[in-house]
Amino acid sequence: MLATLGFLMIITFMVLIMTRRLSAMIALIVVPIVFALFGGFGKDMGPMALEGIKSVAPTGIMILFAILFFGIMIDAGVFDPIINTILKVVKGDPVKIAIGTAILALLISLDGDGTTTYMITISAMLPLYKRIGMKPLVLAGIAVSASGVMNLLPWGGPTARAMTALNLEMGDIFTPVIPSMIGGVLFVLFMAYTLGKKERKRTGVLEINYGTEAMAAATTADESLKRPKLILINYLLTIILLVALIREVLPTTVLFMIGFAIAITMNYPNLKEQKERVMHYADNALSVVSMVFAAGVFTGILSGTKMVDAMANVVITHIPDALGSHFAIITAIISAPFTFFMSNDAFYYGVLPLLAKAASGYGIDPAMIGRASLLGLPVHLLSPLVPSTYLLVGMVGEDFGSLQRTFLKWACGATAVMIVVALIFSIIPI
Repeated sequence: MLATLGFLMIITFMVLIMTRRLSAMIALIVVPIVFALFGGFGKDMGPMALEGIKSVAPTGIMILFAILFFGIMIDAGVFDPIINTILKVVKGDPVKIAIGTAILALLISLDGDGTTTYMITISAMLPLYKRIGMKPLVLAGIAVSASGVMNLLPWGGPTARAMTALNLEMGDIFTPVIPSMIGGVLFVLFMAYTLGKKERKRTGVLEINYGTEAMAAATTADESLKRPKLILINYLLTIILLVALIREVLPTTVLFMIGFAIAITMNYPNLKEQKERVMHYADNALSVVSMVFAAGVFTGILSGTKMVDAMANVVITHIPDALGSHFAIITAIISAPFTFFMSNDAFYYGVLPLLAKAASGYGIDPAMIGRASLLGLPVHLLSPLVPSTYLLVGMVGEDFGSLQRTFLKWACGATAVMIVVALIFSIIPI
């Protein structure tokens, strides 16, 4: 009974958000409540939901302050010198332009927001692509590939969802996956080099100068927000924060809170400016954080009612024993098509807890399953369910289908490389 109720709840949740009958946030709240009532858990439903909300609170706060911190860094012009340097170096060589595009997209993706990455990268590079005669589709493909790898960052969304769904810390899921992420980055650079060579052959090598006006258009539009005198201090602050996050000097949430407090006070000491900067990112931060707390309701009820245990037992009984020890690899492989055909919310909040519970029956740590679930993310960003990708193809004037047909194989390649690296470094068990 519980297993049937649990499967129906997940299927209902997926159908509602994939058909856009309900937003993911509303579905995360309403669906588990309705099914908890059907299952006769009305009296215990409140405490279950509250327990789930408490468990995700640190993750939600971490994401909030990560968005604010990197937003301040972008506003202050931290990435502007990098953009200008790349534009000066690449000049008219398609190979250098493609690699420069990849480096730029990888760096901008540090904020974890695909929309920001696309807006800055396309604005900076599209005029150069058009002037050289390179295909704008190549620009879009490199940008989405870079964002797909960097999407593993804890504040990027999927990793936070995995941590939330499995009630784990960054050190359990993200930190061990860094070698795989590096492998993915190297693959993106290799892809950019390969595509650049093809474009060089097609267009020929030209040497041009990218004017200062175009450079200015490629960086932060509002000059009043830039803080060029603080650029070195901002770089130092960002590096210290990233190192502290990886070394887990303090809890992730606390580190981002401290980093944001220092960054906004140092760059915008005026209280009015501080309020304006916070308000500028409020919309994006609210939409992401509210989703995390809504997910707490879903996971709290799913766990509290023991539906997830019942479903896991059903799955375990239908998996051949010969495949049980390879559950992590299976999860890594299926994460690509699963996150392509369904949203991250549906996969990480609906499917991942089930996979982790089933894997535990074979003695596999849930953290291993959480790590494996991230390795298919390069494929996810080419899904028609990702709104930011529509922004990307719109900015370069290309067709969504063309982007998928050309770069889906590259995305699968990135996933394959990340899985191989994960196996080599024992990030996930063979």
